[in-house]
Amino acid sequence: MLPPMTRLDIPGHDLVGIRAANPGPFTLSGTNSWVVGRDPAWLVDPGPKLDAHLDALIAELEQRGGLGGIALTHHHADHSEAVPAIRARYPDAPLAGAQGDVDVKLAEADTFGPLEAVNTPGHAPDHLAYVTGTAALTGDAVLGEGSVFISPDPGALAGYLAALARLRERPLTVLLPGHGPPVFDPDAKLNQYISHRLDRERRLVAALDQGHRSAEDLLDTVWDDVPPPLRPAAAVTLAAHLDKLSDEGRVPDGVERPMLELG
Repeated sequence: MLPPMTRLDIPGHDLVGIRAANPGPFTLSGTNSWVVGRDPAWLVDPGPKLDAHLDALIAELEQRGGLGGIALTHHHADHSEAVPAIRARYPDAPLAGAQGDVDVKLAEADTFGPLEAVNTPGHAPDHLAYVTGTAALTGDAVLGEGSVFISPDPGALAGYLAALARLRERPLTVLLPGHGPPVFDPDAKLNQYISHRLDRERRLVAALDQGHRSAEDLLDTVWDDVPPPLRPAAAVTLAAHLDKLSDEGRVPDGVERPMLELG
């Protein structure tokens, strides 16, 4: 039996999260969809196509005066699969995102209803976060718990660290992630994320200096704390770290880049 959905009310903000019952190693306790404002409301990440989740989203949207538009943080299915079903119910509501088959393409500082887009590459090349008031809806750029895997697209890790630093400069009071609980100390969480990623880099450089060259050895040495189900994600992140070091001229000869298993 699937676990029940969770409603996430955020004090002081006219928005609500509805967590889908799709827990797993990558979705944690489930995917959070966020409904922002009213008359009309705006939906960030409709989530998976689960009937109970769709019913809850539609009920919330109706209670808030209908749907003004849908914004995607990124294209991964656990965030976007329910888009067709929501659009079938609200055919006039535009779909916005950074790439793909969207009605409105967004880039850094673009606005969509009450949402301001923040370019947050790293987890996916098309990843955006959205700021509304003093809340940031962070998708998979910042989770409520744990860390995210970084896809090895050109400049991904450097762009990700820069994006976290830009978010840290904003006067935020809460981070609303795509998975996990809300974060009510944004500065501490963003500092933690930046420090964690830089610590992985430091450990990777040390492992390379010690002569480790194979992907398996590097994973065993640098990502030794990662449970087996998440090892493929760690391999993806290892590739992103190696790409960053390579761009900086810091990768020695003979280093094996891992075979990537995540789409």
